[in-house]
Amino acid sequence: MAQTETLALDKPRSPRRPAARRSNFELYSWTFMRVSGLLLVVLVLGHLFIMNILDGGVHRINFAFVAGRWSSPFWQTWDLLMLWLAQLHGGNGLRTIIDDYARRDSTRFWLKMLLYVSMAVILVLGTLVIFTFDPDIPAS
Repeated sequence: MAQTETLALDKPRSPRRPAARRSNFELYSWTFMRVSGLLLVVLVLGHLFIMNILDGGVHRINFAFVAGRWSSPFWQTWDLLMLWLAQLHGGNGLRTIIDDYARRDSTRFWLKMLLYVSMAVILVLGTLVIFTFDPDIPAS
């Protein structure tokens, strides 16, 4: 006669966490980092080439140069894309670092809130500066 043996596992020492809901957020985040990184290389290298090398380099950059540049919707869009992509790319990277290194949930929460608020403030103020820039400011 064959006797059946049952193996019993000890209960785990740490409480079980509820199963996490599956989300593609991290996949989209990873994809965004790659795409935004490639776009930022083009935008930033183009910006550096135009601002620092062409037509006399940094010596020609002054208020009038910026006013002339931002009078064009093309350059406004270029600088806006650079601002938004750099801010979101960097913020996403910092979010990942916070998730990796913050040990307590409360610390992670407050660091992320600080990150999100600072990102929102910089994006709003930067966008306002680009679109509400007035080249006709009277000299004082």
